[in-house]
Amino acid sequence: MLIWMVLGAAASGARGQSAPHAAPPWWQEAVFYEIYPRSFADSNNDGIGDLSGIRSKLGYLRDLGVDAIWITPCFPSAQVDFGYDVTNYQDIDPLYGNLADFDRLVSEAKQAGIRVVLDLVLNHTSDQHPWFLDSRFSRSSAHRDWYIWRDGRGPGRPPNNWISVFGGSAWTFDPKTSQYYYHYFYAAQPDLNWRNPAVASAMFDVTRWWYRRGVAGFRLDAVDTLFESPGLQDNPVLSGINDLGDPIQLGQYNRNLPEVHTVLKQLRTVADEFDAVLVGETWTSNIDELRAYYGEHANELQMPMDLMFATVDKLDPAAFRRQISAIDGSGGWPVFLIGNHDRVRSYNRYGDGRHDDAIAKLMAAFYLTLRGTPILYYGEEIGMAQNDPRRPEDVKDPIGRRGWPKQKGRDGERTPMQWNAEANAGFSKTTPWLPVSPSYLTHNVASESRDPDSILNLYKRMLALRRSNPALREGRYQALNQDDDRLLSYLRLGHDRAVLVALNMSEAPATATLALARQGLRNGRWRPLLTTAGSNAQGTTVSLGPFGVFIAEVPGARSASPRRTKAQ
Repeated sequence: MLIWMVLGAAASGARGQSAPHAAPPWWQEAVFYEIYPRSFADSNNDGIGDLSGIRSKLGYLRDLGVDAIWITPCFPSAQVDFGYDVTNYQDIDPLYGNLADFDRLVSEAKQAGIRVVLDLVLNHTSDQHPWFLDSRFSRSSAHRDWYIWRDGRGPGRPPNNWISVFGGSAWTFDPKTSQYYYHYFYAAQPDLNWRNPAVASAMFDVTRWWYRRGVAGFRLDAVDTLFESPGLQDNPVLSGINDLGDPIQLGQYNRNLPEVHTVLKQLRTVADEFDAVLVGETWTSNIDELRAYYGEHANELQMPMDLMFATVDKLDPAAFRRQISAIDGSGGWPVFLIGNHDRVRSYNRYGDGRHDDAIAKLMAAFYLTLRGTPILYYGEEIGMAQNDPRRPEDVKDPIGRRGWPKQKGRDGERTPMQWNAEANAGFSKTTPWLPVSPSYLTHNVASESRDPDSILNLYKRMLALRRSNPALREGRYQALNQDDDRLLSYLRLGHDRAVLVALNMSEAPATATLALARQGLRNGRWRPLLTTAGSNAQGTTVSLGPFGVFIAEVPGARSASPRRTKAQ
């Protein structure tokens, strides 16, 4: 059984600090927590989570150590893609409540020291949005050019070969006006035409409207798909087919076009008026692409997500070291996460089926001690497991309905939060919109709160340690033992402190000698901050149990000032 030790975390925050320095922006020291509102807490027992449910759990989130909540889309929606098909950007979907409920949530969250960030779908609307309904009415409609309409190449032939991420052609023929409209995602999610200044102006006004209601920022959905090449050239086709049976394409002409960065600069200008943060869903294939999202003058996204980090789907110290080094040297403030509403649960991706709880604790100690802002996905802190549909008729996600059985969709990572071991995991008194994972009997907030050795209590201790230790919040990252294929170790250096993090990513005990002298540190008595059973240090030698964690202040830290990022 794993146990840990946290010694004097709160007191340590007051000792050994260097001279006062300018406070970093609020989002840089914050811990974000993603909430899928349908699945978090159901206050009216209709089987679907809501804003009042979220509000009822603010005390839990505060005690966990969360500073900001990111709520996936809660605007009125046709619910084809569960909120990512918006019908009105300036209201709340009745499924989740109303604007009064939202205002109360923001107000009470503020009292709890928690900011609210909304998920903004910029790329497309629902086909039931008034803009699109007008757009499809006639070729001369006022909103016609708010979307992308084109003639086909001939009868039954769309304008080009582009493929929807949800399967099939990215073009749908509308017989009313005898043209095709473009949709990168589902056919019910037509793409906005961001080359039309009226579209940009309307969306900027949407952000101002919500900022004035107290929203602290936006997570920007699918930012890499905002623009398409005006020439609509065919995308290059690679060999093979994907899980949906479509040809594999390179998105050369409908993804990551340079014009995206112009829009992000404009969105940032508006955000800066309100001291707000922009978090980007930034799918990138290399560090140069990610670096570009910060902006050449740190004037685009403050927090582009390093989703490449989340695609390291096994315990591989070398792969993690490479990705951390790349983002740490990018010039911006890193953003780390290991799961979200589009990814198989981290508990399953990293788990081996035998040591899953120990590995979940290891991963928490890992990404919560890196230099950067972490984003937790709801349920990660209790070790929620993936719960994929068993039958095609049970699938709710459009991707799963299209791709079954090779592609089961994203329902499995969106199941109801597990609050206790009662019926429906305490989420609702009626049948939830998705089935609760069977793991709720052992992995839930109530039972883990009582177990000092639980995943939840490790998260609480980790977040308390992070909050109290300035080196962990702001200090620079220094990799150690870079040739070790089992051990991942590094220092966090800042405020005249040095914190060692050593993690054993294998099921066998591991020992390593750390080259601390190269960092200007000396041997001496370690001050453990958080350790698991079988993990300790003598001099510069660290011993770790299976999937062990050893976090300690290192003696002899001197003038280890944090490396400041460019003003963002």
